[in-house]
Amino acid sequence: MSSEEQQKLHDEFTTKLGARAFHTGWSSLLSLDPQFFSASLHLASVPQSKGHLAKKEQSLISLAVDAAATHLYVGGIHSHVKDALAEGATIHEVLEVIELSSTLGIHACNIGVPLLVEVLKEDPDQKYQEYITSAYDENQERLKKEFTEKRGYWHTFWEDFLRLDPEFFEAYLGFSSLPWTKIVPGGPGGGKKGALTPKMKELVYCAFDCASTHLYVPGLRLHMKNALAYGATPQEILEVLEIATLLSLHTAHVAAPIIQDLAGGSFGSGSAAPMK
Repeated sequence: MSSEEQQKLHDEFTTKLGARAFHTGWSSLLSLDPQFFSASLHLASVPQSKGHLAKKEQSLISLAVDAAATHLYVGGIHSHVKDALAEGATIHEVLEVIELSSTLGIHACNIGVPLLVEVLKEDPDQKYQEYITSAYDENQERLKKEFTEKRGYWHTFWEDFLRLDPEFFEAYLGFSSLPWTKIVPGGPGGGKKGALTPKMKELVYCAFDCASTHLYVPGLRLHMKNALAYGATPQEILEVLEIATLLSLHTAHVAAPIIQDLAGGSFGSGSAAPMK
């Protein structure tokens, strides 16, 4: 492919995704593999063109995917923070996405605690029955009520967790409910419910739960239901899934500059001149 054709692809990129989005990964991919660049551009541009979510919201959703502990794609974090701020996001909104995404680690308990209970039930001597079936005491009932009030829901996968370790449950309650309860200047609900709307919070949860690096089905189902209850449309949720799918592009974005650097000039006529 000629440099002129590659320049046309670069111009198309700028039109569809904006000049700000053209980073080193895209540049190297355009030089090395213009056809794959074109296909990747088309994939990335569909959610942008439909725009069921505002550009600021799309950037925040992308940030949630890239900042999740299962991905930690630094280049993407930098780009999406920059984009979100440019689209009018406040520092409080950006930080709240980070706070919400930081709850991903609790899925070790969401999956592990019920499994532990199953294993304990299989003990032939039944010596763990009291531990895994005891009724909630006054403190545990208080924590269940507080969780429901602060987080806006309750789910059965919290039951055994609260029963087995109320101290850690309470610590997680404080950690996870902060974005829902802290006072933020200019935030929704008179500045008493964080920086983002409840609907947007739930979409952030959906973003990192559905990402291919995590695929946490129970949480995704729950947060889809919560998002709908807070007024999200099916199209908005679908757009979150589409944005999360773009994680696939990071393979080429990370690898292409490395290939270009190590291969040097061996690509010959396939290399493009720097884009203007």
